[in-house]
Amino acid sequence: MALLLHRIGRFAYRRAWLVIVAWVIALGALLGAGLGLGGQLQDSFAIPGTESQTAIDQLAAVFPQTAGASAKAVIEAPEGDTVDSAEARAAIEDMEAELEDLDGVASVLGPFDEYAGDQVSGDERTAYIQITFDGQVTDVTPEMLDAVTATGEIGETAGLEVAFGGDVFQETSFGLTVTEVFGVLFAAVVLIITFGSLLSAGMPLLTALVGVGAASGGILIVASFATVSSTAPMLAVMIGLAVGIDYALFILSRHRNQLARGQDPEDSAAEAVATAGGAVVFAGLTVIIALLGLLVVGIPFLSVMGVGAAFAVLIAVIGAVTLLPALLGVFGKRLAPKPGSRAHRRANAADDGGKPTMGRRWVDLVLKAPVVFVVLVVGLLGAAAIPAASLDLNLPNNAGTPGSTQREAYEMIESGFGPGYNGPLIVTVDITQTTDIFDDLDAIGAQLAELDDVAYVGEGLPNETVDTAIIQVVPESAPDTPETKALVEEIRELAPSIEAEFGTPIAVTGYTAVAIDISNRLADALIPFALIVVGLSIVLLLMVFRSVFVPIKAALGFLLSAFGAIGVTVAIFQWGWFAELLHVEPGPILSFLPILLMAVLFGLAMDYEVFLVSGMREEYVKTKEPRTSIVHGFQHAARVVTAAALIMFFVFFAFVPEGSGVIKGIAFALAIGVAFDAFLVRMTLVPAAMALAGKAAWWLPAWLAKRLPDVDIEGEGLRAHLEQEERAAARPAAINLDEAVFGLAERPIGPLAVEVPAGGVLVVRGEPVDRRVVAATLAGRLAPVSGLVAVQGTPLPTGQGRVMRHVAMAEVASDAPTGTTVGELIAARLDATRPWYRLGVSGSQVREWTERAARALGAGSPAADGGAVVPRFDDDTPLSSLGAEARTVVAVAAALAERPRLVVLDLDDEPSGASAELWSALADLVPATVTLIVGVGTDASTPDASPALAARGIRTLEPVSRSLEAHR
Repeated sequence: MALLLHRIGRFAYRRAWLVIVAWVIALGALLGAGLGLGGQLQDSFAIPGTESQTAIDQLAAVFPQTAGASAKAVIEAPEGDTVDSAEARAAIEDMEAELEDLDGVASVLGPFDEYAGDQVSGDERTAYIQITFDGQVTDVTPEMLDAVTATGEIGETAGLEVAFGGDVFQETSFGLTVTEVFGVLFAAVVLIITFGSLLSAGMPLLTALVGVGAASGGILIVASFATVSSTAPMLAVMIGLAVGIDYALFILSRHRNQLARGQDPEDSAAEAVATAGGAVVFAGLTVIIALLGLLVVGIPFLSVMGVGAAFAVLIAVIGAVTLLPALLGVFGKRLAPKPGSRAHRRANAADDGGKPTMGRRWVDLVLKAPVVFVVLVVGLLGAAAIPAASLDLNLPNNAGTPGSTQREAYEMIESGFGPGYNGPLIVTVDITQTTDIFDDLDAIGAQLAELDDVAYVGEGLPNETVDTAIIQVVPESAPDTPETKALVEEIRELAPSIEAEFGTPIAVTGYTAVAIDISNRLADALIPFALIVVGLSIVLLLMVFRSVFVPIKAALGFLLSAFGAIGVTVAIFQWGWFAELLHVEPGPILSFLPILLMAVLFGLAMDYEVFLVSGMREEYVKTKEPRTSIVHGFQHAARVVTAAALIMFFVFFAFVPEGSGVIKGIAFALAIGVAFDAFLVRMTLVPAAMALAGKAAWWLPAWLAKRLPDVDIEGEGLRAHLEQEERAAARPAAINLDEAVFGLAERPIGPLAVEVPAGGVLVVRGEPVDRRVVAATLAGRLAPVSGLVAVQGTPLPTGQGRVMRHVAMAEVASDAPTGTTVGELIAARLDATRPWYRLGVSGSQVREWTERAARALGAGSPAADGGAVVPRFDDDTPLSSLGAEARTVVAVAAALAERPRLVVLDLDDEPSGASAELWSALADLVPATVTLIVGVGTDASTPDASPALAARGIRTLEPVSRSLEAHR
C-alpha cells in the first residue's frame, strides 16, 4: 500500500492543477445535485419488526386518517377568562373552519366537537385543536405550515394566546452557528501554533472544508430518495471536519519536517503521503468500520447516520492523500520552514541532544514511575465513569427548541393539561372476534384506567370496517420519564389477560412505546456491535503493528475513555451539573448516544493509537530497544497528536453551547471522550503500559506472523523499493540483476547477476524448473527471494503490476486443440489485452501478425521466380498442421500482438527445439526495441547462430538451485 500511496502522492504533486480542478468539479457536482434535487430531512424513528412499529403500520392500513402527519393548535385564554366564553369559543370555531379549508389538511377536530377527547383543560383556560394532514411529514410544505400558523391571528385578535406544535413543526434544517465557526477558528489557532505558518495552517482547513462540502452534498442527494434525519448531516459535518483537519495535519507535518531536513519537495510529498498517509488510510478505515458497525443494530435512522458519517470520513481520507499533495505541489518550496525558525530547529534536533521538547519531558516523567501513572489514569477514568451507572436513555421529546412555536405549544399543554398530554399512547384493539364491540371497548378502557400513572383514557373508536379500534391513553408523567416507560410495559403485560377475556388482541404504540422499543433493540445489539467493531479493528491493528499487546491495550484503553465520557455526559446532561453554563436542559440521555459514541470514539481513539505507536514501532524495528523506542517515538509524535486532539476537542465542543438538542449531547460526549482518550489514555497510559510490557509489547506468535499481511505503514518496504529503483536507474538496462536470488527461501536459485540492454536477448539455460522459475519471476508472475531484480527499471517484487503490463509470455502448445487456427490464437491474445473502449478485435490486426509470422519463417526463402517470400500459412491455418518451429513463431507473434517491451519464451529440452532457422525467424519477427527472454535446455543451441540477434547483445544465465547444486 505504501508504494501505491507514494505513486498517488507523486502524481497529485506533478499534476496539481488537474487534481484540484477534479476536486472542484466533484464538489460542485455533489453540492449542486444535492441542493437541486431538493431532498428533505426527516426525523423518523421507525424500527421495523417491533410491536410499536407493527401497530403503526397496521393503523396506516386500517385507519388511514391516523396515518398522516399531525399538528396541534394550542389556545390559552387570558388569566381569569376561559376558552368556553362566547368570544373565545367563536374564535376557536372560526379557526377550525379556516383550517378545514386549507389545502393538504385531511381533518380538524376541535375541543368542542362531538367526538372530541379531553381537549379542554380542567381550569378551562387551555384547549387544543387536532389537525391531521393528507400526507406524511415530508409532504407538508413550508407554505402549508405558514397557512396553518396564519390562522392563529383569528385567536390572537380575540385576545387568546395561540401556539402550534406537532411533528410537522420539528426543526429539520441544519447549519453552522457562530459557535461552530469559533470551533474552526480555534482549530486554526492550534494549526498556526503547530506550524508557525499561516500558509501551512490553511491547508488542513481547506481540505477539511472541501471534504465536508462534498460529503454534505452526497447526503443531500441521498435525502432525495431515502429518509435521512436532520442529525445525520450535522454528525457528518462534525466528524468530517475534525478528521479532515487531523488527517491533513499528520501528512503536512511529516512533509514540512522532511523539507526542513533538505529533502526535495516532490520526493518529500510522495514519501509523506506513503508513510503518514498510510497511517491516515488505516486510521480512517478503522473509523469507517466502526461507523458502519451501526448497521448491525437494525435501526434505519441510526444506520443512515453511521453511513453518512462514514462517507464523510472516506471523503476526508481521499482528500488527505490526493487534494493535499496537489496543494503541496502548487506551493512547492514555500512550505519549507525557514532556517533558524523553531520548526526548522525541531525538525533537525537530535533525539537525545539539545533542549528536550515538552513531549520528551512528559514521557520521561511517565517512564520514571509507569505503575503510578497506570493506576492514576485507571482510577481517574473509573471515577468519571461512576455516573454512567444511573444512565437513563430515551429519545428526544417533541418540545422543540427554546423560543419556537413548538416549544410554546409544548409548555402550554404541559401547564394546562399535564406533561402526559404531550405524549399520549395509542392502544390498538383487534375487534374482529367480538360481537359486543362498544361494551368490550369500554371494559378494556376501564382496565387501562386502573393502571398506575394513567391520567385519561379516551373512548374506543372503531374504524369504518369495524375490524380495529383505537383507545387513547394519556399518562400522568412526561413522555421521557421512567414512569411512562413503566406504564407501557404494564399495558403490554395486561395484553394476554385482555385477549383471554375478550378475545381482542391489543398492542400499544405511540412516541414512548417507540422509544422503549428502540432502547430494547439497542441493548440487544450492543454486544454484537461491540464484537464486530472491536474485533475487526483489532485485526487491523494486528496487521499494522504486528503485535498482540498493542491492539488489546488499545481496545481496553478505549473502554476506559468511553465509559468515562458517558459518565461525565450523564453528570451534566442528566443530573444537570453546569447545565446553565452549557445551555443544557437536563433530562434523559439519547437512547442511541452510547452506541454512537462507541462507534465514533473507537475509530478516533485508534487514530491516535496508530499515529503515536507507529513511530514507536518504527524505532523498535531499527533499534530493538523497547524503552528507547517509546521515548523517541513519543517525542516525535507528541506535538502533532496533541495538536490533532485539541483540534478535535474544539471542533466537537463548539457544537455544544448552541447546537441542536440531539447533536449537543453527542458533541459533548465526543469532545470529552477525545480529551480523555488522547491525553489520559494514549499519551499517558500507553507509554506507561508499554514500558511495563517491555519487549513483550511487540510479541507476535510465529504462526500468526506468517498469516498476517505486512501492510508496512512505516514505509520500510517503500524505502527498500526506492533504493532499488535508484540502483536500477544508475545502470539503465532492460533487465538488471545483482545478487538476485529466485525461487523459495528453502529452495533458492542464485545469487545471479546480469545486465541485458533494451532489445537484447537473455538466454536462461538450465533445468526446466529452474529456468522457468527465473523466467516467471522476470515476467512479474513470481516474487524474488532477495537481491536486486529490476525489469525496465522497475524493481521487483514491489513493481510486479507494472512489470506484468510490459511483459508477454509466449505460450507454445505442444498439442494444439483440434480445429484451433493461427488467427484464433492471435485474436485471443488481442482480445485479452484490448482497451475497454474497443468493442472487438480488428481482423486486420490478426492478419497483420499472421503475415509477419509467416514472413519471418520464410525469411531467406524466396519464391521460385525470385519474387516475394512465399508465406507458409495464413490466419485460417489449423495450428495442429504446423510443425514445432512454426508453432513457436506463431506463439511469439501472438505475444507480440500485446505490444509488450519484453517477451518470455521457453523452448523444449530437445536439442532440435532451438534451431538456427528458429533463431533467424525470431530475429526477423521480434522488433529491435523488444527484449527477448528465452529458456533453453543445457544442450540446446544458442541465439548466437543468428548474426542479427548477436548484434543486439546476448547475455546468458545458468540458474541452478542450491539443493540441486549440493546434490551434484
